[in-house]
Amino acid sequence: MALAAGGIPALAQSMDHSAHSDPTASTQMDHTEQGMKHAEHMDAMNDDVAEAEAVLTSYRDALTSRDAAGMAALFAEGSFVYENGKAEGSFTHYMEHHLGPELDAITSFTFGEPTLAVTRMGHMAYGRETYTYRIELADGRVIDREGVATSVLAHDADGWKIVQYHSSSRAPRNN
Repeated sequence: MALAAGGIPALAQSMDHSAHSDPTASTQMDHTEQGMKHAEHMDAMNDDVAEAEAVLTSYRDALTSRDAAGMAALFAEGSFVYENGKAEGSFTHYMEHHLGPELDAITSFTFGEPTLAVTRMGHMAYGRETYTYRIELADGRVIDREGVATSVLAHDADGWKIVQYHSSSRAPRNN
């Protein structure tokens, strides 16, 4: 037993180590590669955040142009909408029973002062928006409002889709 244990250190000392590189150079290369991979990952995530932002901006644009099909394409099939304290159901239900009939009465819909921030969390993201809007109706009424919205988006093979949308508004205040 002592012979077996004693032979290993002697064998290890006689091995040729000339082919081994400087271990600090390998560590530095590993850190550089990791940094580059991290930067690439962050760029990809930023691109994805930009794409999620684009979905929310497209929803606002579709509202102003009263493009029902364009809006529907931005929502996931199992989406849910809340508006001004009311659960509206899926986007399809919301469009059929609330927003769709309103779109027919609108002659002009404009947004002002929009802000948008999106934060990504894996395959999900959430958005926060503030804005003002003005709606002009066919009967001559004008609606000026301040609004906020929060959105939850999911990313899959088809890109980002809105899975939950919550908006509320109020008459402008002079603060």
